Amino acid sequence: MSRKKILQNDRAYTFRSYFEMPYEPDEILAEFGYALIAKRMTLPKSASSLPRLPALKQQIEEILPLVSLSSETARRELLVAPVITEVVRLCQCQLRIEYPLNVNNWLKGELDYLLRAKNSLTVIEAKRDDLTRGFTQLAVELMALSQAEEKDCLYGAVTIGEIWRFGKLDTPARQIVQDLTLYQVPDDLEELLSILIGIINN
Repeated sequence: MSRKKILQNDRAYTFRSYFEMPYEPDEILAEFGYALIAKRMTLPKSASSLPRLPALKQQIEEILPLVSLSSETARRELLVAPVITEVVRLCQCQLRIEYPLNVNNWLKGELDYLLRAKNSLTVIEAKRDDLTRGFTQLAVELMALSQAEEKDCLYGAVTIGEIWRFGKLDTPARQIVQDLTLYQVPDDLEELLSILIGIINN
């Protein structure tokens, strides 16, 4: 029995379109000839010191009881942006926010955050606290970025602010690997930072 085609040749799709689709992530990625593999990943980690970690963790822990995180803006400004900017400061990497990318009619839109040094790392915020659909969007963005930058291997992360999940694109194997491990902020902040820095400087 042949699989029903999801994407139409005469239609254009933005990265956000894939978040909105009612299909399973593996079905959407199969349209691009990629398989989705869920497993516990061994991620690069930095061994460098994190001198501002205690202050960053304290800042987040003190603000959490006082602020409602019901809006995407609140989560972005209070939980995501402080982590991203600390990574940028430590790695001295380029940061692009809402970075436009247009590969073709099926692969275009804006990347929430793009960090660039030795390696590129894209981070997206999952809308409506939906990590599953958010990961689908991340996977499509990684495919677009790999074509634009001609990279065989790329890492990305999807977050709802308090929770982060990593993924890896392997172009030669035509696979997107979804990490089973979830990292929480502020509890796993040290490990999260070491992974983000490890990926960029690996």
